[in-house]
Amino acid sequence: MSHHWLQPDWDPGVTVAQLPLQPLMHRGIHALLLDVDRTLLPGHDVTLPAPVLTWATEARRHLNLHLFSNNPSRQRIGAVADQLQVEFTSGAAKPRRAALRRVLHQLQLKPEEMAIVGDRLFTDVLAGNRLGLFTVLVRPLRADGTPCRHDRVQRLERQVARWMGAGRR
Repeated sequence: MSHHWLQPDWDPGVTVAQLPLQPLMHRGIHALLLDVDRTLLPGHDVTLPAPVLTWATEARRHLNLHLFSNNPSRQRIGAVADQLQVEFTSGAAKPRRAALRRVLHQLQLKPEEMAIVGDRLFTDVLAGNRLGLFTVLVRPLRADGTPCRHDRVQRLERQVARWMGAGRR
């Protein structure tokens, strides 16, 4: 990969509920690995906000969706996956690649045919870049499904990533 490990391939500046699907499909993406906490759900909720549910229902018509979370609770992540009727991986240990490889094998896809969508540079983007997936950084969600206006963690991660050389070509 020619860019920095912490540089997402696409940073549209929107939440997952606002993420357009067409650009992903035009790239030959067949599956989306979706982070759960703060990407699909705010905080420790288990009920998907309506805008996220609407987006995911449309996405599932065109792409294979798989929830991919570092959260160790199979019960919680499974409850979210049940709402979408999709498979899931909990305790994924991002940015490690082992669980990503298992999902690629399970779906019989090449890395360039899968995108990982999440709100964290040091887990979601780093994991995807290490394996050659298309990486999408989205804004974290608030309880009402709207983007967090000022997310301190994402802002800090961006500053550290820039300091480490991300964004420089």
